[in-house]
Amino acid sequence: MTGLFLFGISGKMGKAIVETTRLSDGFVVTGGFDRVPHPEIKTYTDVDAVPCDFDVIVDFSRPELLDDVIALAEKYNKGVVIATTGYSQVQLERIEALSEKVAVLKSGNMSVGVNLLLELVEKATKTLKDSFDIEIIEKHHNQKADAPSGTAMMLAEKVKEVKTDARFLYGREGLSKRNPEDVTIHAVRGGTVAGEHDVYFFGDDEIFEIKHTANSRKIFVNGALRAARFAVTQKPGMFTMKDILFA
Repeated sequence: MTGLFLFGISGKMGKAIVETTRLSDGFVVTGGFDRVPHPEIKTYTDVDAVPCDFDVIVDFSRPELLDDVIALAEKYNKGVVIATTGYSQVQLERIEALSEKVAVLKSGNMSVGVNLLLELVEKATKTLKDSFDIEIIEKHHNQKADAPSGTAMMLAEKVKEVKTDARFLYGREGLSKRNPEDVTIHAVRGGTVAGEHDVYFFGDDEIFEIKHTANSRKIFVNGALRAARFAVTQKPGMFTMKDILFA
């Protein structure tokens, strides 16, 4: 039985993980960290008060809680699964430093399908980068705070790994024409959309589209639990979902 400590336990993803683990023989949520207490699981607001009764930390919270995540991981020498997005460059460097001490699996999206999408986008960009225009559209529910989504930025960075002159734009307005190096990222917010990502390759007289749609948060929960099981067994280092799916 793998014990999980959840940052963001009272959020939508935290609650979904708690519900899923109730039906699982392999995981148990021992506690969580959040501003609002979970109705059933012991919830902390001070990492100094958290006991060492878990095996791995799973973080679906907010960038401002990174200090607490790092403090708890270092205190008990526990691996971390980081699914939070919206970090600053300084925070990303701190996460990298943490990976020298414990196993860190970081992904802007825990879905198996999205991580396959990243691989397909890389392959398509290699083939089409010189003659096709690339645009990314992401759609999420009206409560999502960060835009563009972490997944959209992962897709954009995957394009840039291949199309090294790519220039990211966020939305489009005005009278200027599109430049060949532009990769525009559009964010749409509304309703209860769990998550949708489209990558378009526009050529002369043809359009190639790669798309992933999340119908519920369950796909992210399943991926996070898979990541937690992986992180528990690893030595210090920085990992992604690619290390699980395509090793």
